[in-house]
Amino acid sequence: MPATVGQGQGDGGGAAPRKLSEAVESDMTGLVKSEAELALIEAAKRVLPAGGFGNFATDVVIREGRAGRVWDESGNEYVDFLLGSGPMFIGHAHPEVTEAVLAQVPRGTTFFANNAAGIRLAEAIVDAVACADKVRFVSAGSEATLYAMRAARAHRGRDKILKFEGGYHGMSDYSLMSLAPKRQANFPQAIPDSAGIPARVRDEMLIAPFNDLDTAASLIREYADELGGVIVEPFQRLIPPRPGFLEGLRELTAKHGIPLIFDEVVTGFRLAYGGAQEFYGVTPDLCALGKVIGGGFPLAAVAGREEFMAHFDKEAVGEDAFMPQIGTLSGNPVAAVAGLVTMEVLRRPGAYERVFETGRTLMAGLDAALKEVGIPARVVGVPPLFDVVFTDAPVEDYRGVARGDAAKLRRFNALLRQRGILKGESKYYVSLAHDDADIRHTLDAYRDAAKALAAG
Repeated sequence: MPATVGQGQGDGGGAAPRKLSEAVESDMTGLVKSEAELALIEAAKRVLPAGGFGNFATDVVIREGRAGRVWDESGNEYVDFLLGSGPMFIGHAHPEVTEAVLAQVPRGTTFFANNAAGIRLAEAIVDAVACADKVRFVSAGSEATLYAMRAARAHRGRDKILKFEGGYHGMSDYSLMSLAPKRQANFPQAIPDSAGIPARVRDEMLIAPFNDLDTAASLIREYADELGGVIVEPFQRLIPPRPGFLEGLRELTAKHGIPLIFDEVVTGFRLAYGGAQEFYGVTPDLCALGKVIGGGFPLAAVAGREEFMAHFDKEAVGEDAFMPQIGTLSGNPVAAVAGLVTMEVLRRPGAYERVFETGRTLMAGLDAALKEVGIPARVVGVPPLFDVVFTDAPVEDYRGVARGDAAKLRRFNALLRQRGILKGESKYYVSLAHDDADIRHTLDAYRDAAKALAAG
């Protein structure tokens, strides 16, 4: 089912079909755009830097989403693997989440004080996440990773942080080091990813290659007396850890008394109910959570062992070791009720089995479609979270991804968008809501887009 103007999905609906005279222009993907959407795109260019929110492509304006699909303002329908960059793990406008939110809103939307839903959500996180003795809520994943690193430094009394090249930990100055370096440098030199970062921040960050335990071990031993912590995405962007890599990091950091932080903003409650800690069987000292726990609303959290989380409590650690943290919307009750319902849905029997089955089918179909037309490519990731890298070499770290043909990936993504598939630049998020019709449509799109890509 290719994307069309006004086409709906069964009883999910969509806008009424437009007359052809109302569909006035095609965008770069070849999709028909209405006058109304084109006007919004032009308005965005006038009032927003680069015409957007800094997130997804600016040539599409999403109107609505239901289950595993979204519609743009022109009525074009897409199977959605963007999922709001991941939080819509049980699908858009889930009826139980919607019901809970609509029940909370008339009672108040924020209080800047403890509320029952936030407390219950913290209890649910502590029950689920291995490292979590305590939880502190924030509003975004960038805050969560920033405070996790700060807590590690406060506890350790050291300044430097070791992170891994290509690892994404949000938008703080410390995180924006060697996420996507403009040039390759010798490890452990950090390369700033943004203008406006003080030069001295670079000196506090050490960079290691992901999945290279020997290099990480060498750096940890060399800088053991200076390291405040080690932060890692246990599943880095698309790349699974090699067997023994996370276990080795845990052993090394514990040996030297260095806090280990898992950035689970993406993997938390996605790879398993207990996150990557459960999935890989490795428990850090601290973790950052986000996306899924807010059920589509702005909410994130730092969670960790008692002795680290105590730094948020002045009475527990004293004035000098205290770490103040204040956020106007932290623990927001609307986000908390959405998160609680999302987590309840994920606890139901078969939820994760279904997501993994869907992802395995899609990964196999993508791999087969590209092999059939003879295009060298690697489908990388795990069933809930994957993409293709156009290379014939193994992909086990950031530089392996960077060696892929990025132009070919952009072309393939555009071909898929023409065929009603919406995804990020380099990631498929799979949801519990993607159904058999979504899978069939996606597999057909893979085959058709692969043929078009091979034909040039």
